[in-house]
Amino acid sequence: MTVEVCVKAAVGAPDILGDCPFSQRVLLTLEEKKVPYEMKLVDLGNKPEWFLKIIPEGKVPVFNSGDENWIADSDVITQIIEEKFPTPSLVTPPEYASVGSKIFPAFVKFLKSKDASDGSEKALLDELQALDEHLKAHGPYINGENVSAADLSLGPKLFHLQVALEHFKDWKIPENLTSVHAYTKALFSRESFVKTKPATEYLIAGWAPKVNA
Repeated sequence: MTVEVCVKAAVGAPDILGDCPFSQRVLLTLEEKKVPYEMKLVDLGNKPEWFLKIIPEGKVPVFNSGDENWIADSDVITQIIEEKFPTPSLVTPPEYASVGSKIFPAFVKFLKSKDASDGSEKALLDELQALDEHLKAHGPYINGENVSAADLSLGPKLFHLQVALEHFKDWKIPENLTSVHAYTKALFSRESFVKTKPATEYLIAGWAPKVNA
């Protein structure tokens, strides 16, 4: 029985994979575990009836492991995939599970900020610095040599950070954070990532209304 996953379609291009980092996290998990899946693209600007029937709140990603029971929330979905398909293990040790978890909210705040003195840039830099120090001590991935669930959650968010901040703010991760640069390069070049990442123009189109609000 093939598993099914509903993910965001690109803004303005309903037949192309969109820019949701939580959807990509689920796709990455399936790819890394070599689980065959059927991907359904959902235009969130014009949600189809069939989609609202299975998930009335209309959020992606949603996942069905073959039993017609649709599950939302990428945290829950990736946990279920890990339990159903335990090999290879993507379990992150509890003490590393939250590494980098504050980067995404810090990035969003800085991206939307119109005030250069509000501290949002420094807050983001502090979080990236902490990640760099963790990777220096424990890398190349969050849990050492092998990719784990924490990387598959953080990777898509760092991709958004990199593309959106360069486009909207002409801002890049500082060169001296060498372990973060090595980490993103390693993650973004994985076959699973190349296959599931959104095209740059659709990522930018996805953020534009939030930045210009």
